[in-house]
Amino acid sequence: MARGKKAAKELSPEEKLQQALVPVEEQPYPIPENWCWVRLSSLSVVISKGTTPVGGKNAYVDEGINFLRVENINEDGNISHDGIAHITESLHTGCLKRSILLERDILISIAGTLGKTGIVRKIDLPLNTNQAIAFVRLSFHEINELYIKNAIDCPMLQKYLLDKTKVTSIPNLTLEIVGNCPIPFPPLPEQHRIVSRIESLFAKLGEAKEKAQAVVDGFELRKSAILHKAFTGELTERWRKEYGVGMESWEPRKLKDCGDWYGGGTPSMAHPEYWDNGDLLWITSKDMKSDIIEDTLLRTNMAGVSNSSANYIEKPSILFVMRSGILRRTLPISMVKIPFTVNQDLKAISPVNDLDLEYFFWVCKSLEKSMLGTCMKNGTTVESINTKALMEFKIPIASQPEQKEIVSCIDSLLAKEQQAKEVAEAVLSQIDTMKKAILARAFRGELGTNDPAEESAAELIKTVL
Repeated sequence: MARGKKAAKELSPEEKLQQALVPVEEQPYPIPENWCWVRLSSLSVVISKGTTPVGGKNAYVDEGINFLRVENINEDGNISHDGIAHITESLHTGCLKRSILLERDILISIAGTLGKTGIVRKIDLPLNTNQAIAFVRLSFHEINELYIKNAIDCPMLQKYLLDKTKVTSIPNLTLEIVGNCPIPFPPLPEQHRIVSRIESLFAKLGEAKEKAQAVVDGFELRKSAILHKAFTGELTERWRKEYGVGMESWEPRKLKDCGDWYGGGTPSMAHPEYWDNGDLLWITSKDMKSDIIEDTLLRTNMAGVSNSSANYIEKPSILFVMRSGILRRTLPISMVKIPFTVNQDLKAISPVNDLDLEYFFWVCKSLEKSMLGTCMKNGTTVESINTKALMEFKIPIASQPEQKEIVSCIDSLLAKEQQAKEVAEAVLSQIDTMKKAILARAFRGELGTNDPAEESAAELIKTVL
């Protein structure tokens, strides 16, 4: 080993350079002439990983040295101190001394979640880490650590790392794989320019993401506002003026007077013939996940209905979940295709002739929280709705012509909101793709920042070596 070290020291600068560079046949793709492909190990003085202290979680303390785990590395590469673990000073400087982290160290997750990267900042110190994170300490200060971190994030290098993954009970990367990772290495000024351009472009994408997320997150709130305006008369105020109708045309009506109510039941599971070739929707609280129920987890048939307390329902109806663990925030209400039946946790109501089905559905949806607060049973182990209280609950009923106008307004406004939400969701789904595209271009020298007249990066690599 000693003789090998001596031999390495006797290498000329050119020989050292050739050892550090990636051979042409192994270079992933062409880069500008004044760039070089170089192994990450050649740019580093240390590539190591952390250790889990003896005792695992029992070694953690309430206050002390920050102890890094993969979940503490944010998407932007910064370290989150929320929920970070702590170890004692004696552990940090004792048996975990090898994995004491320093400012500018580059972090790479190498177990479980692979290829996630970060940078250690001064505010993160003192800091140690576990065995799921490798750290790279650059050997020369005149290398931009953010450039190297972003390079490892680019799609080509991520693919390189994932293709080399060692598959055990937990997918992992070895330190050798990390060290052999090829880096497209430009002159130092170009490193700075690329980092600056990436930060600028990512900041714009971040703004777009925030705005798109706000549209998605605000959808339910805007929907509630539309329904509130609909059933307080605000939405059709102009319509009433046009037709000379006042709010006195509205009336409060108890739910028990709004239509025909149906209970439910469960055909015996001991009789497979009640379920074989079933074409009748059998709706349970597990199916109540959308405004309109078009299919169910299970279907029964007429034999199942005839031999149980279930009802065969063939009138347009809306459904109320009466007993379920999903009542905590809202009372689930849905419309349903016909024919159908329900189990004992639901009730169906088919509205009377002067009630438009969609109007009835939306007015009930607008009052879900109020119904829940008024009709929820107290002091029971299973969350449930008091049937008598629900029957007595009053809803505002407009005239039939205004009901149709209200439904038309709701449909139009919600369609616009849904369209805006879908556009925002499409933007969100493209953000990561756009970031990857920016990184791919950046590390091919295609961001328009490279100056071919600058000294070759080979000279900087010689200095590093």
